[in-house]
Amino acid sequence: MFFTVPTILTWTRIVAIPLIVGVFYLGLPHPVQNMIATVMFIVFALTDWLDGFLARQLNQTSAFGAFLDPVADKFLVCASLLVLVHLGRANVFVALIIIGREIAISALREWMAQIGASRSVAVHMLGKVKTTVQMVAIPFLLFDGLLFDTIDTRFWGQWLIWAAAILTVWSMVYYLRKALPEIRQRVH
Repeated sequence: MFFTVPTILTWTRIVAIPLIVGVFYLGLPHPVQNMIATVMFIVFALTDWLDGFLARQLNQTSAFGAFLDPVADKFLVCASLLVLVHLGRANVFVALIIIGREIAISALREWMAQIGASRSVAVHMLGKVKTTVQMVAIPFLLFDGLLFDTIDTRFWGQWLIWAAAILTVWSMVYYLRKALPEIRQRVH
């Protein structure tokens, strides 16, 4: 199950990272760079939904795919946040909150899986909402202009990325509270 169609789609999110970063080093006019990076991010982010859908439809779900999918998502989001910080479009504190939470919750999930308690930190709706808000904020900030000559994407992107940071903390607290009974049992 290493090279199924769903897994290849997941790999594309990892391959996308240097492509999205590289757009900003091509010497193109800023609006063109912004548009290319935005479109690329949206297309690659949509592969997250598509790979899961195809894995179920084609009966090609696998443990490797289940591992790689969230890793690819986190790489794409974290790399995009770092680009946005570098471009001065995202606050470094927001990036640290979001990236730090991803590392902490990934480590918590790994540990919970090792002790056989992964169900207590399974993906919750709060985490899905956080991800959705991030996935809207990031392309708004990459675009960095007026969408349809009306929507100030920098303004709305800033609000959304801060909302994502708040949801990030909230979801981390949720997962930690769910794991707390297991943590207390194992800490002597």
